This record gives sequence, C-alpha cells and structure tokens, in this order.
Amino acid sequence: MRLPSRAMMLMAVAALPLALTACSSGSTGATADSGTGASARPAKAKDPNSGLVTGTQLKKVLAPASAFPSGLTLESDGSADSGGEFLSPAGRKAGKPDCTRLETTSWIQVSGYKGGVSFAQNGYANKTEEVDQETDAFQGTTATDVMKALRTVAAECATFTDTDAHAKVKLTGTSTAGLGDEAYTMTLTSGSWENGTTLIAARSGGSVVTVLSTAGSDDGAASARKVTTTILSALKK
Repeated sequence: MRLPSRAMMLMAVAALPLALTACSSGSTGATADSGTGASARPAKAKDPNSGLVTGTQLKKVLAPASAFPSGLTLESDGSADSGGEFLSPAGRKAGKPDCTRLETTSWIQVSGYKGGVSFAQNGYANKTEEVDQETDAFQGTTATDVMKALRTVAAECATFTDTDAHAKVKLTGTSTAGLGDEAYTMTLTSGSWENGTTLIAARSGGSVVTVLSTAGSDDGAASARKVTTTILSALKK
C-alpha cells in the first residue's frame, strides 16, 4: 500500500488559544462612550470553522470493514486523522498538477489543495488490491472549489506515466449522479496493469469524500461506489 502522504506530514496538531487582553481601569474617556459610559467592544468575528466536524468526528463516519470487499484487511500504517482540533487552512497551489498523486492514498492533493481543516483516512488491502478512503472538511465554499479543481485535473492528466511500472496511464472522468451534492469519477487504466483504478470524489456540504479502489474486475468501480455511499450516508446522520 502506498504511504499516506497526509499522515506523514501530520506529526502534531497544535492548538493556539485566543488571548484576551484586559482593559486598564485607569484610563479616562479613551475606552468609554462619552454619552453612555459604556465600554467600546469590538464585534466578535465569526468562527470560520463553525459547523464543521473535527477529524475525531470524521473518523467515525469512515466506512467500516463490512463495506469493503472480502479478503481485504485494514492497513494500520494508512490510518490517520486530524484529531479534535482544526488545522490551518491552506490555499490552492497553482501550476500544473502532479498527476502521479492520483496513484496515492491522499489523491485529493492533486487538486492543488493539501486537504481540509480536518480529515480522517484509512485503507484496506491484500497483496494485489486496495481500497482507500478519506474525508476532508473545508471552510466556506472551498469544498466546491476542490471539486472544480478535480474536474480540471481530469483534463490535464488525460495521459501520464505512473511511478511504479513507468507505464502510460489513460484517465477518463465523468460527473456522477446520485452521490452527495455533486460527485466526479475518474478511471485510470494502462495496458501494463492487471486491473484499473477507480477514483470517486463526492461533496456533501463542506466535506469532500475521496475513495480509491483497485478491487474487482471492473477497475474497482463497484467497491469505490459502495464505500463512497456508506460515508455519505454517515455524514448525513
């Protein structure tokens, strides 16, 4: 199983508490309204993470073992989440996408976004097949932007060379109905592979579910959709 890049990058999540500065009681007029005597208080900024779920919560919505094909077992080194605190949001990295990221566990990063302010991921595999799942929560409308970026990637990575066999890979992508608020499916095939790979990205509100599957004779299509559907159902609860 390929190494989960986000899990390697996430060594610790540091919480930065907000500091409240007390007003000096000795000031005269500078901190009071001359008409009412009420202290001037700045408006409280809206929390951009309000309503979002943490990595600890996202871990609970990942599909259970029963949603995966028989014969696959949990890969302990592929399990990671952002815990109970939110990560700092990161903007999109501009430039041509690294198409080889489509072969990795955290393939959402091919969009140019490192991931959400919270995430959870794991994967199941045997010697020849794997199915990986990840869910990321994003602030504001970023989840929609991620989906748009992935559609662009499908066009820019229509063909590329894989990192293992150095073989030519063909990518086809299509919008997918019936999965969340919007979904997009990409299929990777190569004449040098025994089986293809199906990637599904599905948005539910501010969260994006990404699944990779090579399991089954259908290029992983059925197993990828089953896992995606399971996660989306859990997110709605």
